[in-house]
Amino acid sequence: MQIYQVDAFTHELFHGNPAAIVPLQEWLPEDLMQQIAMENNLAETAYFVPQGDGFLIRWFTPTVEVALCGHATLAAAHVLYEQLGYKKDVIRFYSLKSGILEVTKGAAPGNGSGGSRTLTLNFPAGAPEPVEPLPLIFEGLGIPAQDLFKGPFDYMVVLQNEAQVKALTPDFRKLAGAPGRGVVVTAPGDGSDFVSRCFFPQSGIDEDPVTGSAHTMTVPYWAKRLGKNRLSAVQVSARRGELDCELQGDRVLMSGYAKTFLKGEILL
Repeated sequence: MQIYQVDAFTHELFHGNPAAIVPLQEWLPEDLMQQIAMENNLAETAYFVPQGDGFLIRWFTPTVEVALCGHATLAAAHVLYEQLGYKKDVIRFYSLKSGILEVTKGAAPGNGSGGSRTLTLNFPAGAPEPVEPLPLIFEGLGIPAQDLFKGPFDYMVVLQNEAQVKALTPDFRKLAGAPGRGVVVTAPGDGSDFVSRCFFPQSGIDEDPVTGSAHTMTVPYWAKRLGKNRLSAVQVSARRGELDCELQGDRVLMSGYAKTFLKGEILL
């Protein structure tokens, strides 16, 4: 089996979010896919198989299968275009729990792209709703309790500025006790419309470097708060990732680059 490792939401190696991509002709046993993801020890390993006019796609962290993953979908599209010679301008991915996901190929690489072309994800929006504060979340983040929101997958906390987001030093053992997939912290950005950090110790990932699926929640929030639908976003993790986002009705568009780090063969 072929395997690729791709840095997503960046045009530079060693930035963005790394994902392992394993193209298949038919599904492997589920426990084997989980074992491979554990062996890869990346935030996500994505598998896809041909299906009609597109591909079925599934995503695994080192410990669990997840319902939606943005950066690994971007990475899978990058592999199809740059490594496997896929020709259509739009790739249609069919997911088990998040419906149809599309990735659109941008123009040929330009200056500052690092040789990569822009790829745009089209994902379902999931606007967050206010919920009762959970003391465990704020204890885990090490900040006073405040308003708390919940999207389809994650809890969300909104801080006042980018510096506060960067300064967080969470207690991941405490955060792991929170229900849901994880906790997203966001704030207005210094050089972007908003910034975020994403913590998923419940899913075997203390901090995810760049999280496309979290932006299906943060983009509707900031679009409403800022009164505009086109937004620039930066995930201020150590690896840093940049996304150009747009809210279009009940869909969120997220554009970024990707870069192949390695390709190899899985020996089983």
